[in-house]
Amino acid sequence: MRFGEQLNRSLIREYSYYYISYEDLKNELEENLSSSHGHWTEELETQFLESLEVELDKVYTFCKVKHNEVTRRVKEAHEQVQMTVRALDSNTPPSDLDFEILEDELSDIIADVHDLAKFSRLNYTGFQKIIKKHDKKTKFTLKPIFQVRLDSKPFFKENYDELVVKISQLYDVVRTRGNPVRGDSAAGGKQQNFVRQTTKYWVHPDNVTELKLIILKHLPVLVFNTNKEFEKEDSAITSIYYDNEDLDLYYGRLRKDEGAEAHRLRWYGGMNSDTIFVERKTHREDWTGEKSVKARFALKERYVNDFLKGKYTVEKAFAKMRKDGKKSMKEIENLEALATEIQYTMLKKKLRPVARSFYNRTAFQLPGDARVRISLDTELSMVREDNFDGNDRTKGNWRRMDIGVDWPFKQLKESEICRFPYAVLEVKLQTQLGQEPPEWVRELVGSHLVEPVPKFSKFIHGVATLLNDKVDSIPFWLPQMAVDIRKPVISSQININRPGRSENDSEDDFFSGGSNPSGNLLDTEERVGYGAIEDVNEQPAGAPALAPGQSGAAVAFQRRANTASNPVAKKWYEFLAFWNHYLYGDQITKVAPGTVFDTTVRAPPGKTICVPVRVEPKVYFATERTFLSWLSIALILNAVAISMLTYGTATTMVASVGFFLTALVTILYSAYVYRDRVVNIRLKNAVDYENKYGPPMICVLLVLSTVFSFYCSYQKVSA
Repeated sequence: MRFGEQLNRSLIREYSYYYISYEDLKNELEENLSSSHGHWTEELETQFLESLEVELDKVYTFCKVKHNEVTRRVKEAHEQVQMTVRALDSNTPPSDLDFEILEDELSDIIADVHDLAKFSRLNYTGFQKIIKKHDKKTKFTLKPIFQVRLDSKPFFKENYDELVVKISQLYDVVRTRGNPVRGDSAAGGKQQNFVRQTTKYWVHPDNVTELKLIILKHLPVLVFNTNKEFEKEDSAITSIYYDNEDLDLYYGRLRKDEGAEAHRLRWYGGMNSDTIFVERKTHREDWTGEKSVKARFALKERYVNDFLKGKYTVEKAFAKMRKDGKKSMKEIENLEALATEIQYTMLKKKLRPVARSFYNRTAFQLPGDARVRISLDTELSMVREDNFDGNDRTKGNWRRMDIGVDWPFKQLKESEICRFPYAVLEVKLQTQLGQEPPEWVRELVGSHLVEPVPKFSKFIHGVATLLNDKVDSIPFWLPQMAVDIRKPVISSQININRPGRSENDSEDDFFSGGSNPSGNLLDTEERVGYGAIEDVNEQPAGAPALAPGQSGAAVAFQRRANTASNPVAKKWYEFLAFWNHYLYGDQITKVAPGTVFDTTVRAPPGKTICVPVRVEPKVYFATERTFLSWLSIALILNAVAISMLTYGTATTMVASVGFFLTALVTILYSAYVYRDRVVNIRLKNAVDYENKYGPPMICVLLVLSTVFSFYCSYQKVSA
């Protein structure tokens, strides 16, 4: 589908006059090219640039006016909510209908914010598309020049976080009928140990604002300091990850080794933050009966360097805490033990700053209630902090000081930073055994807005990307970073709709394709632009689609069977397709189905893809039981051979050779398979553990042995 058609089908009717006139610009471009016989002149370039400027001014002005309108509506809604809440203690308290009217008003404002964000993203895409088309057809390079004009009127960079926070607070008050959940909003920042069930997802930038607006209808935005106005810096979180030159911590976390640790120093807000959290994350396998845990303690920034060098002792670090007596002695002792272990590990393993992660986090949680916590990290960036190439970026400090929270860190070289293209959604649940997560959470994570990425790690991604020349193994998601994760819109209850409008009346979403069943309809130019990876099993047009787990060769044989005119050839190709599918088709995948990742993608040259494989002790026991079962079969066959050899005639003695050889082959083969499986399990190799050849081979040998026995008996009778 061409972008012009997509624009017409996706635009919001109320805003239709303010969209970029994409078709007019395209027609102007083609007509001028045609009239000039393909010779694009400076005069035509100036004329086209003026047309672009008019469209840009139209879009920018509308976005600015609409944003001011939404801001004014939020302010008025705030006054109405305050007035309604104050009336709760009066003689004429507000009714449920009053709160429902307010809720409808806020829902309408939420829909306005959603539409404005969608409008901005769609128009920005339109400008990018028409400039790309211009540069391609005219051979004039307009993109860098017009990007300056776009940056001067950055309608597409509008940040809605402040509006989201205000709307969330109002919606929470209205939803709870003036009695929002009270609690310590900063509980998450003070908590020392975290044990949660966490799942991670990627979110395309097109879906970020919509996702925030959907979540705030169910959970309020968690504001740590409710006594001050929200500022952009308040949502910033920065972590410095530590490792040694051999990247021992990186490989341990990548393989998910039992007890693998990650050490980092984290602070919230700007560079002036005086409180630094020293954290240790420890991975635990399920079979140990323990849970992976994040433990941390706070340290003043001025003591960090000395603490990491062992000059500032643990006793000094917690002397004031002991003196104040605000924590129990048991808590203090636990924190001291943690600090001692971290300090010892830092010195023993010679850990130093390796990578920094920065992002702005929007957290959704009921204050003081951690049963459901959802966080969305945007503007995620990873920055080098190491000195492995001879460049001491930290100058002996515990972090580099030439950058702060000034995203997108334009002062850094491209080789020093990795700007992650997606937002990262984390859903953290603390549910009791057997308790299901809320229905809206299940709908959210199953929607088109998110892409599940099991075991995604900012630390692993940062090291694998920034230190690519030092790592041999990379995470399984890295080779497919260029795949577009946008999916067709799924109609569900989580979509944003205006009050009084049915779901079927809602506007088609961007890239939804409307009622077209073909899904994510990007034209060829867009697909190439997003760097889609070509599948090694890709079939030509008209070929039958691959079934789940089916190999490309099996499909090719089946296609030949379908087109064969000779019945014998048809049966032969069907036979080949069956056995090819049996031997190579049903491969055991180690990546959860339904994710963006394709197991056919190959690792870059010189790299191996590390897929996390969970190995429990019972896997070894199951392997041993399988080996013993094979040995028992071999012993039975051997007993048959010995019986025939001991009690039979000369003919049966000859026939026993077949059963003896079958038993011998079974023992040798089962020993080889057992050894191979144990090695692969110990190394956590994601290989196919299915025994495809053993059972057919033993069956064939048994049949041959039995036929040979009958043959020997027949020869004896004939003689």
